[in-house]
Amino acid sequence: MRLRTGMMLALLVLASTPAAFAQDKHEAEEGEKLFKRVCFTCHTSEAGKNKIGPSLFGVVGRKAGTEAGFNYSSAMKESNITWNADSIDQYLTDPKKFVPGNKMAYAGVKKAEERKEIISYLSTLH
Repeated sequence: MRLRTGMMLALLVLASTPAAFAQDKHEAEEGEKLFKRVCFTCHTSEAGKNKIGPSLFGVVGRKAGTEAGFNYSSAMKESNITWNADSIDQYLTDPKKFVPGNKMAYAGVKKAEERKEIISYLSTLH
């Protein structure tokens, strides 16, 4: 009985993975479009290439204020944030509220679905 239950669970996981992957892929593709429209003026998705804002390549999992070659505000350097889906979501919602004193002159992304898509795209940059 346990073996059969385990096999059924494994089949359910395997059967749902392609759909979840397809959804994640679609989400990341939409996020890339949004990135190009909303973020690209100030940020790049290329490693080591900063603009007005730091490169966002590898941002997921990175400690805030540490991208080499970018001059961060003291607020960002001292924020003690490690960027993950939750912290990026909060930051994109209202950058000035999440890290008071940061240099990003952007009001934020108000739509939760758009933030989710941008985060999905940023998660692919590694």
